[in-house]
Amino acid sequence: MNNKKFDYIIVGAGSAGCVLANRLSEDANNSVLLLETGGSDKSIFIQMPTALSIPMNTKKYAWQFETQPEPHLDGRRMHCPRGKVLGGSSSINGMVYVRGHAKDFDEWQQYGAKDWDYAHCLPYFKKAETWAFPGDEYRGKEGPLGVNNGNQMKNPLYKAFVDAGVEAGYLATDDYNGAAQEGFGPMHMTIKDGVRSSTANAYLRPAMARNNLTVVTHALVHKVLLDGKKTVGVRYERKGKLFDVNVNKEVILSAGPIGSPHILQLSGIGNRTTLEEAGIDVNHELPGVGENLQDHLEFYFQFKCKKPISLNGQLGLWNKFLIGTRWILTKQGLGATNHFESCGFIRSKAEVEWPDLQYHFLPAAMRYDGKEAFAGHGFQVHIGHNKPKSRGAVKVLSDDPKAHPQICFNYLEHEDDKEGFRACVRLTREIIHQTAFDEYRGEEIQPGIEVQTDEEIDTFVRQFVESAYHPSCSCKMGEDEMAVVDSDTKVHGIEGLRVVDSSIFPTIPNGNLNAPTIMVAERAADIIRGHKVLPPSDAEVRMSPNWQQQQR
Repeated sequence: MNNKKFDYIIVGAGSAGCVLANRLSEDANNSVLLLETGGSDKSIFIQMPTALSIPMNTKKYAWQFETQPEPHLDGRRMHCPRGKVLGGSSSINGMVYVRGHAKDFDEWQQYGAKDWDYAHCLPYFKKAETWAFPGDEYRGKEGPLGVNNGNQMKNPLYKAFVDAGVEAGYLATDDYNGAAQEGFGPMHMTIKDGVRSSTANAYLRPAMARNNLTVVTHALVHKVLLDGKKTVGVRYERKGKLFDVNVNKEVILSAGPIGSPHILQLSGIGNRTTLEEAGIDVNHELPGVGENLQDHLEFYFQFKCKKPISLNGQLGLWNKFLIGTRWILTKQGLGATNHFESCGFIRSKAEVEWPDLQYHFLPAAMRYDGKEAFAGHGFQVHIGHNKPKSRGAVKVLSDDPKAHPQICFNYLEHEDDKEGFRACVRLTREIIHQTAFDEYRGEEIQPGIEVQTDEEIDTFVRQFVESAYHPSCSCKMGEDEMAVVDSDTKVHGIEGLRVVDSSIFPTIPNGNLNAPTIMVAERAADIIRGHKVLPPSDAEVRMSPNWQQQQR
């Protein structure tokens, strides 16, 4: 590969990189190189949806990053896994498909990301997906990505959660990715024909048959090669050997919210002080690289279940064997879902214009690593405050590309974020204590009924809150002095270099990040190819009319 030339070099075969590899190689005149540090995604633990906890916690498939001691979480180091495999984090994630609220993208435009408002983004959400049910002006029918509802909420606990939300005074929403996010209803997931619909499966695998696309796995990118302020290629390592590969048009970093800022910094692009402290020559001062880092936190609200209907009864080895065997033979059953089949999006208080709290309901009481939380039957709801005001950073520590960067999110630094989690506890308790749950609801396991005051809630949250695995915003898009890329995803001040992944979000949306990351890559692909972008949508967005006075 030394001194070979490609029109486009894409760094990272993740949620964005696979999309770009497909779309850019659609033009037979483009030669495209896709570099990925990880290897093949052909593992049953990746492809079988119910096994989602395994790849996320496996070094072979994920960067097992860890934060610095978080100063506002009692000094806890937080787990921050990122995909290291074809498909990236779309091959290790929970497969939850949430676009975010329309106002999240209008907010991007307000922060300087021109034409990245909801009207301009919706057509690309539609382009990306094939929705499994009857469609409308909000849903796509011919896209690569399969989206459905798993097993159609067969377990009665799913419906009890939706009914409880409605009884508590919230809306029911048939499609939170449609006209109205706010409310309770079925949850959507990226699964097609019982198999994980990662971007490797949906986008990359069909494109790999093209002669103009070259995919190199087990390739650790050291840095972007520059000639002054012009990008000329990439240096990467494979099997102990270094390769310099050249580019005709552009290098596109799609290494994610940790990897992309780290590679920029290794290339001498970033905050001068950060680079100099790491012993890296400054090629281009860009102070926003690695800054503005954001993430979602969540915790589990767990209850014992009075009826033996929860998934806790399916966690024994024999039952897992039966579930796995059925999935292998038919791609159906409990193996074909992520088990998060109902959900809710609500506002934490009056004067919040659009939802800032998100629920994932699970008819089991267990941990993210797949282990039981306690003996017996139970259920839990994951709840988080999704519009945090706290900001962190990713900082290179060494010129060694194998050395992990320093990561600190400064979780719960801002008082509004603490207030949001107090609302999480109180509003969730109210919902679970509606009559819809009377026949199922047993003892509250976590947080525990004794957790009541602000101080008690704050203590519980500091000790038990976990990352929802949605890091983002560390190379934000915009025009201010801390912006890293412009609205065309070009790195400010550097010719021939772009960043396209969740790191360029100006602010974090209210929801899981795989769907908006794929959307960003779809739209960026049209921009990169010089295509006319899809015309903006005029689809209605339904909002709570009394949001200034009412919480629900």
